[in-house]
Amino acid sequence: MVKPIHFEDFGGVDFERLVFAYLLRAGWVDVAWHGQTGSDLGRDIIGTQVFDDEPNRRTVVQCVNRSSLTKTKAERDMRRPADAPTGKPDAIRFICRANISSERRDHVRIFGRSLGVTHADAWSGGEFEEHLRHDAEFLLRRFVEGVAFPDGAEDLRRFIGDFPDLTDDDALQLMAAVFDRPVFRTPFQGESQLPAFQQAISDTIEALNTGVWRTREGLEVRRIPSRHHIRSAAVRATLATVVEKLDLTRELFRARLADGGVRHCDCGQEDCPVFMVTEAAAAELDTARRDALRTFGSVTHGFDVEIREGRW
Repeated sequence: MVKPIHFEDFGGVDFERLVFAYLLRAGWVDVAWHGQTGSDLGRDIIGTQVFDDEPNRRTVVQCVNRSSLTKTKAERDMRRPADAPTGKPDAIRFICRANISSERRDHVRIFGRSLGVTHADAWSGGEFEEHLRHDAEFLLRRFVEGVAFPDGAEDLRRFIGDFPDLTDDDALQLMAAVFDRPVFRTPFQGESQLPAFQQAISDTIEALNTGVWRTREGLEVRRIPSRHHIRSAAVRATLATVVEKLDLTRELFRARLADGGVRHCDCGQEDCPVFMVTEAAAAELDTARRDALRTFGSVTHGFDVEIREGRW
């Protein structure tokens, strides 16, 4: 699984099916596979990318299972969805099997803006492979080994949601995605935007306990394995400890809100997102949060804790 994947060995429909399955696994919502029906209005797949710290994006994904992405094809495949009667998307993304030159990437971005599409980019086959390895390696392994995916979109949705053939390592990889959010990257410091911190910790606890992963607005992003899916009793026990440490972090935050260690700024606006955090409270909360991450990392081959701590 460490060698480059030869996407060119697979047909266009198989490539689209893998992209569709990846988007479902990566937490996109309202995903529709138009290329399967033939009435795509220039869109292979359309769905909504969910972000924790910026507005969601209705995104058209063009699957390019060709040896190159030409300028002509890029412009044609961007113009059609931009002019579609269903409305202009927020973003257009090409997912390609081939390498993409920096010149072509720049052209995609600039031409997208000329059409009024704020975000336009292109992934090479190597980049797509990296995202698959990070978010859904079990899909990549199944694809490479020639194990068939379900044919239809609804069958694929059920397949993704049932967590078939997952090892504990696969399940832990999917669970790790809930920690890839600003609440686990942003340092507590003299002045921070923390209005959603408590809710984000609660959402993470819910995801680990039940497998339901939500945005901070309460919308369900997707289902992931819960800690109860794990076969190893020792790993399940460690995950229970992670939940306990996350709960401790949440309780510390509540306590510091009560005693003034964390408080709103003095502007007088109730909805102001700026909080003031004392040095002692920041150190205490950083330590508790880092302890939870390290405990999770102890059963996930190091997770990404060192990188995340470097960001702090």
